[in-house]
Amino acid sequence: MRVIDLISNHKEGPSISIEVLPPLKGNGTESLFNQLDKMSAFNPLYINITTHHSEYVYRELANGQFERQRIRRRPGTIAIAAAIQKRYDIPVIPHVICSGATREDIEYELIDLQFLGISNLLLLRGDKAKEDRMFTATRNGYNHTTGLIEQVNRFNEGFFDDGSPIKHPGEKFSYGVAAYPEKHEEAPNIEMDMGYLKLKQDLGADYAVTQLFYDNKKYLEFVERARKMGITIPIIPGIKPFAKLSQITQVPKTFHCDMPLELATEALKCRTDEDARALGIEWTTYQCKELIEAGVSNIHFYTVSAVNSVVEVAKKLL
Repeated sequence: MRVIDLISNHKEGPSISIEVLPPLKGNGTESLFNQLDKMSAFNPLYINITTHHSEYVYRELANGQFERQRIRRRPGTIAIAAAIQKRYDIPVIPHVICSGATREDIEYELIDLQFLGISNLLLLRGDKAKEDRMFTATRNGYNHTTGLIEQVNRFNEGFFDDGSPIKHPGEKFSYGVAAYPEKHEEAPNIEMDMGYLKLKQDLGADYAVTQLFYDNKKYLEFVERARKMGITIPIIPGIKPFAKLSQITQVPKTFHCDMPLELATEALKCRTDEDARALGIEWTTYQCKELIEAGVSNIHFYTVSAVNSVVEVAKKLL
């Protein structure tokens, strides 16, 4: 069932969805499943699983020199998606990204997902590599999400990327995309950024999920402007409570989002991680209740480093 159908068919008050990380390379699934055990009690409509491109690391050789190698710190997005779906019987939405992937890589991901019966995707450009000054597409890859969308559309129509027909096309993929209430960091202005969202919708995106934000006013104004532009797809708010002192400054910097004055004033009073965690829960609960009152039916939680806080918020909402 498509995400928009999951949301529209849910009739018992507000619903939540969550996003999780695959385990680091070499780690098992125990910690992830322990986290999901806590959150599954709140019946999330679906679970997003992030994916990450490879990155360069430098390994010291026996002769004292350093060799540059590419590694993936968090492989296994598709396998984790399948494991979650089997264990919890909750729809999963793996991220498929341009970053670090060739067209062939993407095609094989789609084939594997189809074999597993996973038909919901979140299509993203992905972050630039840490060592790059600006986003650089992998050779025979994509610079923008729109190229990725077009490849998925061709696959849905029954054609591989080289144009050859798929002999036995399976279930078509449904997909969502990202939206940025405070604009993408690389966009020159909000108008152009929203224009790209409109293009993604016109190419076939069923919904959008936002980058995290702390100021509901910015989200609500973004949705209002989007509707005036002809963007009609659901725009699901993405929310993340900060859970320790360092995140109060790190999260806005990393995700390029502002704190409203009221929250920033209270954040400056925090002296310990417990202070920050309590404020994060309080503010997120306020945010979610206000969004629900404004007519939002589904809230998407980014749970990384904040699982226990998300659980506390969910208790107050559901």
